Amino acid sequence: MYLNEFDATMKLIQGKWKIMILYELYESKTVRFNELQKYIEKISHKTLTNQLRELEQDKLIQRKIFKEVPPHVEYSLTESGQSMIPVLDVICNWGLEHISHDKIQRLLCNEE
Repeated sequence: MYLNEFDATMKLIQGKWKIMILYELYESKTVRFNELQKYIEKISHKTLTNQLRELEQDKLIQRKIFKEVPPHVEYSLTESGQSMIPVLDVICNWGLEHISHDKIQRLLCNEE
């Protein structure tokens, strides 16, 4: 249960790494677990697993299992996850305009 629509939206993306995961899937379209871990750098295996599970449960990403040798899993955005990107862009752009860049460790939405 959510307090309101704002609370509902924020809880879907709440988590230290979820926005980075969503942006990487948006930019790369399809990504394997190890690629996500390299992209985020400081995330633990357990935390990445938990964040991916929550995003999948909230239907923002989908997980595709390839039953081959060796087996692997790929993640991609769902339609709902795709629709979240413009919302994240607005938040990101606000931060770029209002927060001093020397206080930002890593630019996310304007990465080249």
